[in-house]
Amino acid sequence: MKTNMYVNNDKVIAGITMKDPTELEHNNMALHACENPIHILDNRKKLAASLHAKLDDFVCAQQTHSANFHRVTLADKGRGAQQVDTAIADTDALYTYESNLVLCSFTADCVPVIFYNEAKGLIGVIHSGWQGTVKEITLKLFEHLAQVEQSNPGDFHVQIGAALSQDKFEVDEDVYLQFKNLGYADEFMTYNDQTRKYHIDNQLTVQKQCELAGIPAERIAMDRTCTHTSLDGFSYREDKKCGRHLSFIVKK
Repeated sequence: MKTNMYVNNDKVIAGITMKDPTELEHNNMALHACENPIHILDNRKKLAASLHAKLDDFVCAQQTHSANFHRVTLADKGRGAQQVDTAIADTDALYTYESNLVLCSFTADCVPVIFYNEAKGLIGVIHSGWQGTVKEITLKLFEHLAQVEQSNPGDFHVQIGAALSQDKFEVDEDVYLQFKNLGYADEFMTYNDQTRKYHIDNQLTVQKQCELAGIPAERIAMDRTCTHTSLDGFSYREDKKCGRHLSFIVKK
């Protein structure tokens, strides 16, 4: 099973599953976008085994490109793990203090954000497609963690996962204006005179949101794998019926 491992130490394991032609449905991890749910459960079980976890340790959300987040407790264990309708509804970010829960986020071009705070024993995942980015889900969550959970922004480690590159993220003026209205994304956008299209770097915009929340730049890592051009990527822009990557983090 192909996986980009981002963190693997004595406290935290985090990474993202990648497209793999040797696995069922090319290692698709999404029940909401698959040919056969049994294949997906097999793939998830294989991932769980590699993490020394069980499938029922997974916690998944029904992602809706919102700015909504949810604090996961032990009562949420197994939600969305084996069927879509048990997932946490209308939510695009999860965080927890609990050990041995595998927090999951699904993407195919959107930006996955994985984070942990050793001082607080806090971990989390964020799904930030362009709509989530203009709604500032990442900034809002980190502000919430600072204000409500009393987490020091300087204690976070953030990993921005594989996503659609700026070259392949081509948009019209309506989307460009939503990014421009953020007030801090101009340097992450270019205009192509020939196609009359804008190109936006969603990863760098999300990184900027992390920095605006007070997270030091040196504590933010980024996987620049483009999900459109890489053979290891699932790209919704390329194929509307594609599978999904699963970004995960678990606290030992």
